[in-house]
Amino acid sequence: MSAPRHVPVMAREVVDALRPRDGGRYLDGTFGAGGYTTAMLERADCRVFAIDRDPDAIAAGKVLAERYTPRLRLIEGRFGDMAELLSAEGVEDVDGVALDLGVSSMQFDQADRGFSFRASGPLDMRMEKSGASASDLVNEGEETELADIIWRYGEERRSRRVARAIVETRRAKRIETTGELAEIVRRAVGPSAKDESDPATRTFQALRIAVNDELGELERGLAAAEQVLAPGGRLAVVSFHSLEDRAVKEFVRARAGRTPGPSRHAPPAGEERVATLRDLTRKPIAPSDAEIAANPRARSARLRVAEKLAVSGGRA
Repeated sequence: MSAPRHVPVMAREVVDALRPRDGGRYLDGTFGAGGYTTAMLERADCRVFAIDRDPDAIAAGKVLAERYTPRLRLIEGRFGDMAELLSAEGVEDVDGVALDLGVSSMQFDQADRGFSFRASGPLDMRMEKSGASASDLVNEGEETELADIIWRYGEERRSRRVARAIVETRRAKRIETTGELAEIVRRAVGPSAKDESDPATRTFQALRIAVNDELGELERGLAAAEQVLAPGGRLAVVSFHSLEDRAVKEFVRARAGRTPGPSRHAPPAGEERVATLRDLTRKPIAPSDAEIAANPRARSARLRVAEKLAVSGGRA
């Protein structure tokens, strides 16, 4: 049998954290090429419900689903909707949830998906292949809106300069490809001796997050994971940039009753929230030097793990 097309970041650490057991039920909320799913199915005689919002990932995963029938169930959808998607399968709770945030390696490597500027392709970036694309946002968004997105989601200090350059360019010609946009951003940002990454990286990250509402989906997904986990079940989340990691950290701390100050996840003033999660990684787990050497994309990855303390209801 053929192996998955790529090994996901910190696969061993994620599966070790989830502790798959015979007879257990687990959710892979970001199926991708099936790396985490395969690792869980190989670790124990368990069932895995694998969700992905990308129809290409679901189509490519059919071979894996056949290999592991009936223990693997592929579901097209968003992990923020996992409670409803599991309910439709007759499942009330699971023993573990894995989330690998951001764009997948397959999406990133396909120029026609428009996620990367390494090879010029259409300016798309839609994980679900539906709805407004990055091209729509870049060519129709207001300058202030673009600047805000690039600053907030890309943490680009020259966001206003980039937004202005985009608007000036599109007055003469619609911006259609990733290569065109990357050149516009590079000229606006200029070289930086302190940053080894391409100057266009932060802007592309910001647009991708905005197009796919990734932070909103993460917030919904974390709340849904808390809902579907059985007592003792674990949540393992791999993030790749500070915005994601901060959101996961704040959520887990709040649910563990350790919120140090005002937080959108905290209960209203005057109310006390009963802890529902145990924070198992107060400091996130980073990939090993060996993994980074083998897969440079793993460099910025961080893994956080939490365990469910209490839940109402029982198994389906």
